[in-house]
Order: sequence, then C-alpha cells, then structure tokens
Amino acid sequence: MDAKTFHARRRFAETPSGRIAYVEQGRGPAAVFLHGVPLNGFHWRHVIDAVSDLRRCIALDLMSLGYTEIRPDQDVSFTAQARMLAELCDALDLGPIDLVGNDSGGGIAQLFAAGHPERLRTLTLTNCDTHDNWPPEAVKPIIEAARSGALTEAARLMLADPGFARSAAGLGVGYADPSAPTDEAVRVYLEPLVATPERIENMRRYWLSFDCAQTVAIEPALRRLRVPTLVVWGLADVFFDVRWARWLRDTIPGVTRLIEVPEAKLFFPEDRPEALIGPLRALWANQS
Repeated sequence: MDAKTFHARRRFAETPSGRIAYVEQGRGPAAVFLHGVPLNGFHWRHVIDAVSDLRRCIALDLMSLGYTEIRPDQDVSFTAQARMLAELCDALDLGPIDLVGNDSGGGIAQLFAAGHPERLRTLTLTNCDTHDNWPPEAVKPIIEAARSGALTEAARLMLADPGFARSAAGLGVGYADPSAPTDEAVRVYLEPLVATPERIENMRRYWLSFDCAQTVAIEPALRRLRVPTLVVWGLADVFFDVRWARWLRDTIPGVTRLIEVPEAKLFFPEDRPEALIGPLRALWANQS
C-alpha cells in the first residue's frame, strides 16, 4: 500500500468521540491495528499487505493523530482512546476482533483488552507503553518540547528535510533501517499534525495527556486476561526495554508466545515487518 492508495481508501466512522479515520483491506474476521505517536495507520501498510488474505484489516488513526477529526475539547487520554475503539467497533458492526498495537497503540490495546476482553479474539502487543513505564524517560524531553511549542517546529523541520526526520534527532530514533521512514511516509505522518492550529493543539494535548495511572490501574484486569496473546519485542528500542515484554508475559495468563527480535527498534512493524508477519499469521491460524 503506497500513500496514494492509503489516501484513496480512507473512510471515516462517525462516533461520539469524533470522525475516526481508517483504511480497510482484506476480507474475513476483523483485525484492528493501533499505531504509535506521531504516526498514523500508514505505519501498518507492509503488515496489512501480507495478512489481508486472512483478515479484514482495519488501520485507524488515533485521536489527535493522522486524519481523524475531533472536537477541541475531546478527551484524548489512553482511556478515551480505548473508549473510542469500542465506539468504532460498534459503528462498523465488528464482532470479536484481533487487536494489534505498537507504541501508544499497544498501551491503548491493553486498556481495551482489560475493559472489553469479550470483544477480543486475540491480542498482539509490540514495543509499547506498559504499566508504570509510561512515559519512558526518553520521551520526557519530547513532552517538554510539546509543552513549549518546540515540537511543532521540529515537525515542520522534518517535513522540510526528510533526511533530518530519518536522523536520531527525529523519527529515525524509532527505526533500525537508516533509510526509514521514507520521504513519502514522513509526509503522510507529519503533514496532518501541523495542517491547522487546531491540529497542532490536538497534538500538544496528546503528549500532555500521558499518565501511567491509566496503565497501572489495569494490572488486576491484565492478570485475569486469558485472551490468546502474542508479544513481539524489538531489543534495540531506546524507549521500551525488553523487561517490559517479559512483564507482560508474566502478567497476562493468555500470553502464548514472546518473541524477542534482535536489533529491532520501536517501529519495527514498518522497517522489519517480517518479524511480525509470520508470528501474527500463526496466531490467527490457530484461532480460525
């Protein structure tokens, strides 16, 4: 899926939380993909291309990110994002879903799983916010940049210079492949975030909403979660150490497999999609 196709396939689901942007590909039982920050559903394109023969794949844009449209006073916390996902499932008349999350999306997926285990067929978590490791230490300077307005200028600089976006000072910190993200992906990710003053403010509110009280509170529910769960974790991630993957394995009784991926970083589903595709297909095949 290239950017032209991603834009052409975009649809909007009307929910109480807003007009939620999503793209859809494939047929069969529904699988929903939740991206991280500052990305959007385009992040999942390589994975979706490889698994859409098994599932109706739906990649949405979280509130405050991508092309989703929300009110200026809309709550964008992880708790609200999980509520929005339930609303989206209702709007699209989805039955039990296979839920896949990365980064922020993985944290939100945990909240959804804790609150709605009956709506899940399987759960897959990749490097993500977990328990009290949210926000991780490496993210705190970014939060301060969001608070001061410097993050908006950084986004504009990355748009003007995709090479800078690929550096360790930009989005490149989340990728092992030095050629990622592509120029096309930089535009798809960042253009909507700075398109209007309202969207800039929404992005700022997203960063400032981080509060691990939301993820800590669900630990008892996670300890009861028996939904078949796959954990796939990049070992070179500067944000989410592998000990958090092991915490998930030891906390969620439904975990069937933990896969540790050497040299992979936060956004490995985009630059190392093969590390996720095979395990995902195997998990889903066992649930068909």
